[in-house]
Amino acid sequence: MEPCPIIFSKRSDDSIMCQPRFLVLLTLLFATGCTPLGEYLNNGMKVGPNYCPPDAMVAPDWIDAGDKRVDDSQIDMAQWWTVFGDPSLDALIRTATRQNLTLREAGFRVLQARAARAIAAGNLFPQQQAAVGGFARNAASTAVANRDFLLEPYFDQWDAGFNLAWELDFWGRFRRAVEAADADLDAQVAEYDHVMVTLFSDVAAAYVEIRTLQQRIALARENVRLQRETNTIADARYRGGQVSELDVDQAAATLAQTEALIPQLELRLRETSNLLCILMGIPPTDLQRVLGTGPIPSAPGEVVVGVPADLLRRRPDVRRAEREVAAQSARVGVATAELYPHIGIGGALAFSSEDFSDLLSSAAFQGNVGPTFRWNILNYGRLINSIRLQDVRLAERMVRYQNQVLRANAEVENGIAQFLHGIERARWLDTSVAASEKAARIALAQYKGGIISFNWLAMIQQDLVQRQELLAQAQGETVLGLVETYRALGGGWEPTRPMLPMDESRVGPLFVVPSLVHPSPEPEAEILPTPDAEPGSGLLHEAEPISQGNPVTTSSRTTWTPPLDWRG
Repeated sequence: MEPCPIIFSKRSDDSIMCQPRFLVLLTLLFATGCTPLGEYLNNGMKVGPNYCPPDAMVAPDWIDAGDKRVDDSQIDMAQWWTVFGDPSLDALIRTATRQNLTLREAGFRVLQARAARAIAAGNLFPQQQAAVGGFARNAASTAVANRDFLLEPYFDQWDAGFNLAWELDFWGRFRRAVEAADADLDAQVAEYDHVMVTLFSDVAAAYVEIRTLQQRIALARENVRLQRETNTIADARYRGGQVSELDVDQAAATLAQTEALIPQLELRLRETSNLLCILMGIPPTDLQRVLGTGPIPSAPGEVVVGVPADLLRRRPDVRRAEREVAAQSARVGVATAELYPHIGIGGALAFSSEDFSDLLSSAAFQGNVGPTFRWNILNYGRLINSIRLQDVRLAERMVRYQNQVLRANAEVENGIAQFLHGIERARWLDTSVAASEKAARIALAQYKGGIISFNWLAMIQQDLVQRQELLAQAQGETVLGLVETYRALGGGWEPTRPMLPMDESRVGPLFVVPSLVHPSPEPEAEILPTPDAEPGSGLLHEAEPISQGNPVTTSSRTTWTPPLDWRG
């Protein structure tokens, strides 16, 4: 139903606040509203609740706190990936920081929230201002007596003026809206930080997966080489009449099974490589030629995790959830303010004259200024239910925040457990692989000497392939457990870290792969390392420094670098 406003306008030189009847009206407002007078004054002349951060349950300590490999001391997690000591990983993260499009998308959402905050703050000032002016030539009415005797049947009309409407923030509606916009801005900044944390962990995880797959492929190829040697021996013994053709067929089957593993691993390697390209903001390219081959990054023997309570300040998604609670709390105040009348000041100042030279004279001046009053008294059902709606949304966001804290705690625990159990699993598998390699060598020698049948040799060789596969996977999963732990801890977003040697800004200048911007006859050569370069060094070509926050046109594409601190 449309509101039934009460409009009050009065021309007066006295302020409305000086009228005794206004004080009586004010008392009635608090009597019929939902905010006591004392609370209204205590809130800074704002209706609705003042925000109080909700409580959240946090474990006093980690489950594995007693393990000597879990260190609860404080550590700077700004560049947690450096614990692996891998220059290629460091270079990939620098590139992703500059070029990742998801991170840039989150940055633009921050700018949207900042603009929305400025709009909300602008409502504190006169909401409507309009300068008006005009000129008209009017004909004299035919009803005028003796119209034929007028010297001029037409007359001019010059007008210039200014209209103003200013709703006063008497109940804090606009200030609560600014509070909500402030919290929304903080939430978007936290979301940007969360995207950054996720980006770093995704790049590290993809890189570890690439190195793990490379090792598994290398092991598979080595086993193919050994099994081809076995196949040759079986074929020679068959031709010498020492064994039946069954040994040759079994050797061929075992070899084919191992060779079939390589295309499967290469497919996964290609998919992971393409994913890493997307994370770096470049089209899929052959990263194998850039990164080369390398070992799985070595995980340290312990993990530094701090204490669970640190999650409340470090995890960006937890901070975002808390800021969403704050924003919703302020919106309850905005809805509550609609219960009360809209009190403002309105008026118009104008000059009107038939002669332009007299337009600004005192005789041409006319205007009116006075208070305005509008109260939606017939819509209390709608307004009260609007408050109830915002209250329920506030309760929902509080529960969401508390649940986010619990999930954050569980994710860290899972990461720690994956890391610790991965170390144990890799240690036992390493022992198992060493024994299997020795058994395979003995079995091959015994088969050559005719001591054992080919069935035993094939079984031992297949067992070696499986154990080597399991060991490589366990080593990769151990490192991924550490990556997951630092992601769950919220490491990597801190703006105070010296992120890049060339630029200490939070998100530095754009890293440009020249072949993707300036076409050349040999585009790939520009991103390849030189023969004597370190692995990964050929991927990065640093562009000229870009002024923070300024758009820069590169070729036919416009790029943009976010400022040092979104909160500025």
